[in-house]
Amino acid sequence: MSPESTPGPTPGKPANHHLRRNPPIAGEAEAIAAAQAGDAKSFETLYALHKRRVYSLCLRMLGNVAEAEDLTQEAFLQLYRKIGTFRGDSAFSTWLHRLAVNVVLMHLRKKGLPQVSLEETLEPSQDDGPRKDIGARDLTLSGSIDRVALERAVENLPPGYRLVFVLHDVEGYEHNEIAEMLTCSIGNSKSQLHKARMKLRDLLRSGQRKEQV
Repeated sequence: MSPESTPGPTPGKPANHHLRRNPPIAGEAEAIAAAQAGDAKSFETLYALHKRRVYSLCLRMLGNVAEAEDLTQEAFLQLYRKIGTFRGDSAFSTWLHRLAVNVVLMHLRKKGLPQVSLEETLEPSQDDGPRKDIGARDLTLSGSIDRVALERAVENLPPGYRLVFVLHDVEGYEHNEIAEMLTCSIGNSKSQLHKARMKLRDLLRSGQRKEQV
């Protein structure tokens, strides 16, 4: 789904429900309006307000600092070209993150998506645990886990697992959206997420054991 086609408010929800999840940043609305009118300095303001979160998103998806830096710059170049298409149907940060996700996915496609296959079987292996848990929220990963340890574990996930985990559990995309982005089935997205969570648990436990030695 491209940033330009970001869907409007979901039926049954207040029109401004996205503002509660992503409240506007002071000065952001004025900077957006000025940037849409062609004010170059306002782009600098938007860059300063959002560069850290966009970089973090790129780094989580790619696991490579140099590529994350390059694609953060590319995302803001895309913002410069496409800001006129922003209509306020979603929070600006949400729209910008979708744009950044698209930039990263285009980059990965050009590289040939060197990931664990997204078309692998849905049947879980012996290490994957019960299939009925696939796609459900994993409470063992929702507790009080050291943030640095979790970030390190996410970086060490295989690329395919990391991509689906970041899109779903960090960025909040639904499986149907992820399936569209990655041109795979919803079932495969759920399978990848389940396996990513299992791998994350293993990495976190391994890290804890090393600290205790």
